Amino acid sequence: MLGVGRSGLSLDKVAETFDGDRLRQARQLALRTKQDVAAAIGVSAAAVGQYEANAMAPRSEIVGALASALDVLPEFFSAGRPQIRLESGDAFFRSLRSTTARQRAKATSYTEQVWELVNAIERHVRLPEVRLPGFETEVGRPLDPVTTARAVRNFWGLGGKPVAHLVRLLESKGIIAVLVPMVEQEVARIDAFSTLAFDRPVMVLSVDKADDVFRHRFTAAHELGHLLMHGEYSAGDPALERQADRFAAEFLMPTNVVRDELPARFDMRKLAQLSEHWGVSVQALVYRSKELGLISDSAARRAYIKLHELAEAPAVAPRPVRQYPGEVPGMLAQAVELAGRSNVTVASIAAELAWKPARVRRLLGQTDSRPTLTLV
Repeated sequence: MLGVGRSGLSLDKVAETFDGDRLRQARQLALRTKQDVAAAIGVSAAAVGQYEANAMAPRSEIVGALASALDVLPEFFSAGRPQIRLESGDAFFRSLRSTTARQRAKATSYTEQVWELVNAIERHVRLPEVRLPGFETEVGRPLDPVTTARAVRNFWGLGGKPVAHLVRLLESKGIIAVLVPMVEQEVARIDAFSTLAFDRPVMVLSVDKADDVFRHRFTAAHELGHLLMHGEYSAGDPALERQADRFAAEFLMPTNVVRDELPARFDMRKLAQLSEHWGVSVQALVYRSKELGLISDSAARRAYIKLHELAEAPAVAPRPVRQYPGEVPGMLAQAVELAGRSNVTVASIAAELAWKPARVRRLLGQTDSRPTLTLV
């Protein structure tokens, strides 16, 4: 026996029950290629490929080397825990063209682990029921974004009111939302993505590109549009992204109300008031004015130029998302806290998942603010 993992499972036993898909997941999360992993542990890239395909099991010492190279526990590689594989085509990415295949692979592996965490939590706490309206449409024909936005506002009883605390609202309807921590750029350069591949809709949000609450809210509404309209479609079509944008605009700024509120010319004071009221950026209001035919393209261009000049003004400057608790996902962390009444802890959940506790905290949005000690 060459050692044991934190759970007491020997490396020999992990080698006997080795699950190659766990290696694939850990490797993608680490943004490593098979060649990278092979070089780190002293085997060939072909051998790593065989491990992942379950065509060959690694020796005990290789299991330990893999765990060290990919920063996971050795028992993470052992088979037997619930898992669902997510393909990148099953997720809608907010900025698909600016992300590499490796980054999308990391994002999908990240989302697989979100599902695993939710699955573990739901063994102890009942999460809100999924409450999304069902729609019927002709086969092969996408839903109309404006009609869909109006229908979901009606279904959720929003009427013509602003959507306050959007992310909290989504969680209350059973949607799993997570905010990617800034620590180590957990999902590099990914703006946001969502999927219906699991038994619950999952939405992963990030502030990596722009830490601004108004942009964040529009992105969340955009992903809601995908979840409602595009369940039967393959991700990657730019037309679906445009439809999700149209949905978000109508959902956050309903035509039948904002049409009468938007100024017919650039009025910064009025736009700033509407920005606060509807929870959208001034830029989004200008675009909405153009979209509804209230101002011309040239007037919109002049407005954007003026807003660029006013970039540091309070009404235009970015506002950090974490200053707005209602826009930061909190359902999973609250569920773990509630499960604590039954002696369920982050450590016990981590043990169920064969993760390091820090991994659970990170997916719950609990970052460690303590300074790091470096020994030289």
